[in-house]
Amino acid sequence: MQQAPEFIYKVVTNEALSEVAEGNSFIGMPVDLDDGYIHFSTAEQLAETLRRHFAGQSDLRLLAVKTSTVAQVLRWEPSRGGALFPHLYGPLPLSAVVWSEEISVSKDGNVDLPEAVQ
Repeated sequence: MQQAPEFIYKVVTNEALSEVAEGNSFIGMPVDLDDGYIHFSTAEQLAETLRRHFAGQSDLRLLAVKTSTVAQVLRWEPSRGGALFPHLYGPLPLSAVVWSEEISVSKDGNVDLPEAVQ
């Protein structure tokens, strides 16, 4: 694999994130709990992730995580067409979140990503 990107991204519902507002870590969305790891996307993978899994949803928040802060428990594993996706095996420390922004995805899967996505 090439050098890891500086940031990875997690899409969460505002409801799921509010459930951990008092804690200092996020254990994941229901799909993450089912799979045993927290799903992330790189900037290049993000639009397709949103189109496939979040079309028509508006109560979403995008979390930007500095990759180096979670590297010890992060694995890059093949998924769609063999692309390597970042999977976090363990809770996400909220201190690793550099920024978050509300987003919504149209019914056809289109989304305007924040300018800070890199």
